[in-house]
Amino acid sequence: MRIRIAVAALVRDGRVLLGHRHPLRRWYPDCWDLIGGHVEDGETAEEAVRRECREELAVTINDPEPIDITFADPSLTITAFVVTRWQGEPTNAAPDEHDDLAWFTPADVAELTLADPGIRAALQALARNSG
Repeated sequence: MRIRIAVAALVRDGRVLLGHRHPLRRWYPDCWDLIGGHVEDGETAEEAVRRECREELAVTINDPEPIDITFADPSLTITAFVVTRWQGEPTNAAPDEHDDLAWFTPADVAELTLADPGIRAALQALARNSG
């Protein structure tokens, strides 16, 4: 059975927000990743990504737009959303999950160690299109 995950790419001013996964995390430690997590039973992917952004970033997202990104891990079913509007300023509200948050330009993304390197081009395109 595949694990259902929902993730958000918050973008503004030509940059995308990523979280650095804590080095002690069991899965995908010590790398940069989109914000998100497991879709709980009875929850839609959109509900999950809204909840995860509240829990991990302390923001309320508006109008998450599904986007088509192909992820490499075959054990995961990942639904990705782009988010361009939210209330609050993103802050690391889950330091046990992420030890850092940062905004990255397309050039910056080219140099990062990502949880899934296959999404690099999509992240760069999202950042470019938000500027």
